[in-house]
Amino acid sequence: MKILDVNNLEKYYGEKESLVKALDGINLSVGTGEFVCIVGTSGSGKSTLLHMLGGLDRPTKGSIKIDNKDIFSMSDEELTIFRRRNIGFVFQSYNLVPILNVYENIVLPIELDGNKIDEDYVDNIIKILGLEDKIDRLPNNLSGGQQQRVAIARSLATKPSIILADEPTGNLDSKTEQEVLGLFKITSKKFNQTIVMITHNEQIAQMADRIIRIEDGKIFGGNENASK
Repeated sequence: MKILDVNNLEKYYGEKESLVKALDGINLSVGTGEFVCIVGTSGSGKSTLLHMLGGLDRPTKGSIKIDNKDIFSMSDEELTIFRRRNIGFVFQSYNLVPILNVYENIVLPIELDGNKIDEDYVDNIIKILGLEDKIDRLPNNLSGGQQQRVAIARSLATKPSIILADEPTGNLDSKTEQEVLGLFKITSKKFNQTIVMITHNEQIAQMADRIIRIEDGKIFGGNENASK
């Protein structure tokens, strides 16, 4: 079953001689529970694509459906609510709230939405990510890898339709990088969670179920299977 469907997506900047085609006719679909890596060099359009998938920017043309809902047919307010409830984000910078402890950071999106916390589910996430003995700590008392684990837990806590990860291991050393990537793969399978990650690192991409390559705003090799 498709959870993400992108049709003829374009994002242009400028005009005439100054026209830049950041995305130039992107077509893409991702299935429920799939772990996909989008690989491209700097300036290839991968970050622009991820921002579009997350509804953080609107396209020049085209559509994106998440869970069969056209996100760009929504008003800004509707899209903000949809994004909070259905899309999890994991960035290179962890974006944790410094005055909240680990547990409070993880459940923050749920509380912002006024929903009841599924404590068993959240506790399971915390256990799988190895954060049981860290839940009372503030972010500045955690290593980079631990902070990124908290960011992953927070993205999972709302049971989103899809998680979007933007170079999530860029600030980590190689050992911690492999640990975090392993956790993405584990959570993808454990929770049947759809994950779309962008990276410029071919070795990282091999952890995914499928590799999609983007250059000059166009997709090449979109059905390439990665090593598992």
